[in-house]
Amino acid sequence: MKKTQYSKLKLGAAPLVLSVALVSAPAFAQDAPAEETATSAEIVVTGTLIRNPNLESSSPVAVIGADEVALRQTNNAEQLLRELPGVTPNLGGNVNNGTVGSARVDLRGLGANRNIVLLDSQRLAPSSFSGIVDLNNIPVALIERVDVLTGGASTSYGADAVSGVVNFVTKQDFAGLDATISEQISEQGDTNVFRADLVLGANFDDGRGNAVLAVSYQEADPLYFGARPFGEFTISSANGVSSGDSFTSSPTGISTSTTDFQIAPDGSSLVPFYNFFNFNPFNVYTTPFERFSFYGKARYEVSDNLEVYARGIFSKNRVSSIIAASGIFGISGLTVPGQNPYLNSTIRNQLCGFAGIALGPTCDNNPAIPLQTVYRRSVELGPRISEYVTTFFDYSAGLRYGITDSLKLDVYGSYGESENAETRTGYVANSRVQQALNATNAATCQVTTNGCVPLNLFGPNGSITPEMGAFIGGITSTIVNRTSLAQAHGVLSGDFGGATLPWASEPVSFAVGAEYRKYTAQRAPDSLASIPGELGGAGGAILPLDGGFDVKEAFGELIVPLVSDKPFFDELTFEAGIRYSKYKIDAANSPKFNATTYKFGLNWSPVDSVKFRGNFQRAVRAPNIGELFSPVATGLTNLLIDPCAGAAPLTNANLRAVCIAQGAPVASIGSIQNPSAGQANATGGGNPNLRPEKSDSYSFGVVLRPQDLISGLTVTLDYYNIKVTNAITAATPGDVIAACFGNITAASATDPACTSIRRNSGADGVSGNGRLSGTSTAANPIAGLPTPLTNNGRLWTDGIDLTVNYRTDLGFAELQLNFAGNYTMGSKFQASPSSFARECTGYYSTNCGISNGLTVGSLQPELSWTQRTTLSFDKIDISLLWRHVDSMKYEGQAEDYIARGFTDASRNLYSGPITGKGELVGRQVDFNRIKAYDYFDLTARFAFSDNVDLTLSAFNIFDKKPPIVGSSAGSTTFNGGNTYPSTYDTIGRRYAASVHFKF
Repeated sequence: MKKTQYSKLKLGAAPLVLSVALVSAPAFAQDAPAEETATSAEIVVTGTLIRNPNLESSSPVAVIGADEVALRQTNNAEQLLRELPGVTPNLGGNVNNGTVGSARVDLRGLGANRNIVLLDSQRLAPSSFSGIVDLNNIPVALIERVDVLTGGASTSYGADAVSGVVNFVTKQDFAGLDATISEQISEQGDTNVFRADLVLGANFDDGRGNAVLAVSYQEADPLYFGARPFGEFTISSANGVSSGDSFTSSPTGISTSTTDFQIAPDGSSLVPFYNFFNFNPFNVYTTPFERFSFYGKARYEVSDNLEVYARGIFSKNRVSSIIAASGIFGISGLTVPGQNPYLNSTIRNQLCGFAGIALGPTCDNNPAIPLQTVYRRSVELGPRISEYVTTFFDYSAGLRYGITDSLKLDVYGSYGESENAETRTGYVANSRVQQALNATNAATCQVTTNGCVPLNLFGPNGSITPEMGAFIGGITSTIVNRTSLAQAHGVLSGDFGGATLPWASEPVSFAVGAEYRKYTAQRAPDSLASIPGELGGAGGAILPLDGGFDVKEAFGELIVPLVSDKPFFDELTFEAGIRYSKYKIDAANSPKFNATTYKFGLNWSPVDSVKFRGNFQRAVRAPNIGELFSPVATGLTNLLIDPCAGAAPLTNANLRAVCIAQGAPVASIGSIQNPSAGQANATGGGNPNLRPEKSDSYSFGVVLRPQDLISGLTVTLDYYNIKVTNAITAATPGDVIAACFGNITAASATDPACTSIRRNSGADGVSGNGRLSGTSTAANPIAGLPTPLTNNGRLWTDGIDLTVNYRTDLGFAELQLNFAGNYTMGSKFQASPSSFARECTGYYSTNCGISNGLTVGSLQPELSWTQRTTLSFDKIDISLLWRHVDSMKYEGQAEDYIARGFTDASRNLYSGPITGKGELVGRQVDFNRIKAYDYFDLTARFAFSDNVDLTLSAFNIFDKKPPIVGSSAGSTTFNGGNTYPSTYDTIGRRYAASVHFKF
């Protein structure tokens, strides 16, 4: 095995390192020297459609090489991208309660729907109504490199490229066999990931054609919260008590207008509420995952000027979300007959007293004693499980025709579909609860359809028998989502017959073309999923959806070398582009709209070792199918403090009037509860009147390559600024609350900002279901907080990217140092011109994250970096990766910030019944601050021969435990198990081994 070959991949006379920032990409032993791999006449540069081997783009592009992928022993694309500086974690393998079974990338924290994912510069079919590509479908085994361009790129790639583009570039003309088997396991042995890849490729017809096939399989085990001491119990973010956080508990809880009661432990009577539910042990830090995929592509040179090509992908992914048991989550309007066999006389008399029913025969024989508002966790049924099975295919075919030596036509068409089938089990059907309560003996219900079994809600834990559980919870609910993308693309690129400007040595290059895309989406829920509140703890109703749109586009790009090889002008190049897009929405009476995007850029190298670059881009994002067509429905959001909760309305007449105007009964004032488990109802949906949002982004930077002074050193420094206007967003929960309660002395009971918030007439708060009437099959959830989508939002972010790469020969080994860092100066969100401009860079709370109908809320530190140090010997490579995440603070504008009462000088202590491991008791923590975190991964690669190598890794070698912030310091999606598992390592020290065969 020869020593490491360091890539000097060239674009003609200009080295690639001058146009991109290499992100921790050490080059280990290659199949051929870099000079041999750089002879291709045409290289794709992400950020421009012009394919000229001698020109560069002015946009900074971070590149992740295949060796970095191998060193990290990465199992999927999301895992690789999530740890890049400047990338904010989105949906992935560490999202449980909030997953939709897909993995996504979020550049600059602007939302996963504001960037495009490409495969070999082509769009793939999206996996959601938001137009987002599922990264689980990317063939990791064939990745040659990943280009990450941040900043607008709509001119080159069309709408949605507001925050940038991720382009996965696969290996070209692969010939031979490449197989990898890998295994990762935690030090405790309680979670592991297995992956196997096989790639076969061959050239044929004297090299005129090439075909490749890749087959992959992956399986990952879950890691439960309860398997780690910091996740064993739900820790309150408000006071640090480790016990439980959910009011929906067991035994049954019953709330009246003044007091909360619960069945006594022995089932004898109703006593003051005493037992919150600890839902943590049933949830998972890593979701179980299984994937099986095929990828194939081929090309053939029909003649010297004509080449045809095709590509196809098929994958089937299975992801499971596992959360705590279902139950009756605050249903008001339930009744029970006085002769119910499980209702003892003490509890019956108490219920009649709450309802004002006279005791004695009037109560005993009453056919419908009100139960006020009921909470009961059906622990006997086991956890709620949603299994997402995604079947995906995408195929394309095209041709390249060389009109002249410098003028080429590339035309392709593609079609892809994604089907995501969610199967829900373990849920209580609330309509069956009332049917099962209407019984006067233990054998039969009054209505015997569906095999009804009388239900015992009045006993201690375990009172729901398997037979009872099978009736109220032995159901399966399904939701099927389908999306598709059909597209046709044609581009003519080249130069004007080699014509150059007088002071330039390279010709003017151009690209012109047209593109057509057709998106469709359908959602088909069954009746259980589409009835509001029918499934206990499933959130809002999932309603049918059917929509689509198409877009026709024309575009052009130009790169003009102005000066070259002159004093102070080693290179001066100008670039520009424009794209016109015309949209047609598949809806009656929906108006058409169009958008124009453009860009300008400049590269200036006064000398060979220094280059300055800058560009400006106008980008757009058209409303996606979900934003246009999603039916208005009530779901869940995060809210910790309800201003109407507690005693405050008793002493503030204005506040009292507002709470009553929102639907709270007069008798409930003074006893309203904060939202259960920090989750409130929110009502929102699509808006067919939405129009494209606009983005202006610019960047400027410098690239230094002082080879005469320090050979092997490359430094890039870039500033970026992205502003989005007319942003399609919804207000955060904090915005909605502040609009009404921000100045309670001036709030009005007739103000629409207040009256638009609707309360549960039974439970008084902004969470829970509405009334159930008799044996009705539908519950009516309260609207809670209004969160409609509008074009009123504004987003903006800016920051600095720095990369430093250095390589040198030490004699006994080769040393490579790679550094990639990001400093986010600001990232703000404003729901409307009159609302608060929220800054969340370096902060966390339930309000932090772009609220636009997507799952958001992960952390965005001010400073983050990765640094890799690699020593390459003859047959051994040793590499250490250092990843840094800056400190974070709790957001001072969060609605519960003052109520928390934590200060820098006053730390909170864990308390409560931590049984099991018990090592957290008495430990100090500041829930308002997360210190800076540093993780270190060590990897060694051994070459046994030219055909076989072994890679061994130890991740998080110092076994760094994640920060503890409690269970309600952020959105449910990203704040799980008392921490942020998408940002911080919850598994602990773990090991990986992979064997790689190549022939």
